[in-house]
Amino acid sequence: MENVLTASRTEEVVAINESADVAAARRAGSDLARRLDFPSEEAARLALVVTEAASNILKHAGRGEVLLRTVHALASDGKNVRGIELLAIDGGAGMSDMPSSMADGMSTAGSYGVGLGAIQRQSDELEIFTLPDQGTILRAVVWETPGATEQWKNGLICVPLAGEHACGDAVWAAVSDDNALLMISDGLGHGEAAAEASDAAVSLISEIAFKLEPADLVLRAHRGLQRTRGAALAIARIDPYAGKVSFSGVGNIAACIVIGGVRRHLVSHNGIVGHNLRKAQQFDSPWQDEALLILHSDGLVSRWSLDGYPGLDRAHPALIAGVLYRDFYRGRDDVSILVVRREVAA
Repeated sequence: MENVLTASRTEEVVAINESADVAAARRAGSDLARRLDFPSEEAARLALVVTEAASNILKHAGRGEVLLRTVHALASDGKNVRGIELLAIDGGAGMSDMPSSMADGMSTAGSYGVGLGAIQRQSDELEIFTLPDQGTILRAVVWETPGATEQWKNGLICVPLAGEHACGDAVWAAVSDDNALLMISDGLGHGEAAAEASDAAVSLISEIAFKLEPADLVLRAHRGLQRTRGAALAIARIDPYAGKVSFSGVGNIAACIVIGGVRRHLVSHNGIVGHNLRKAQQFDSPWQDEALLILHSDGLVSRWSLDGYPGLDRAHPALIAGVLYRDFYRGRDDVSILVVRREVAA
């Protein structure tokens, strides 16, 4: 059975620069909960989590962003469960003493530190990555039903160029028989026409994702995108039982596997899917549980590194994606980042 792990076009991004933005973030969370027909109690918990997280950004860092997206996991009965994930991102002072900062009444800004405690109580999952003088990334999730578990943990960022409403990048990931299929499309240029190309790629690939090998999927997309402006495209399939990643990429989508802190790049060929594709070649690379697979568009600088962030490679992939976005985004293009890790219960 195929289950979607994550997909773009389900996100909300709210810049937090003034008090009115806190209310805007809360409305964005409530609107997303309404679209998903979330239970009223969970929607109310989400509203509180978003409000406290956005207020903390303003209070402690002065500015930052709140990103919301739909996430998927499995309930104890094997059914798909939806959740809403919040990433609160800032580049402020960070926290040097996390346990103390989580306690009610503790604050570094001269006010009561009830925000983090309230977020912890109202969310189903909470994880924070922070370093002194390097800011804080907070991830919280509210699930529509309790007891959800993510075996394939993932992080997704897909943000348009400033001033554009449509993102020319698109991301999709799913799992079937515990094999994961991941893709990023970067439509040529940016804006509506680029988004149309990427949406066409996602629509096509999602229908046949586990029926063909990644290189064959790229070739199928090449035929299907000929009436669009075209796109860069990368597709990876992870088979944890065979211990391999099969990858095929065309254009400027970067991909790498991180195992034990060692980063191995995956090879893409030049070209534009839909217009200029000389060949689609597939490469197999070793994979093991707890490894990271990171894909991103060229909205991210190519020379990023996790070396300056102790412990980040073991954090939830959404926190990794958040740090990459905050610290390595070029700022002059759409950007998409997908980070995936398969975890095995101890």
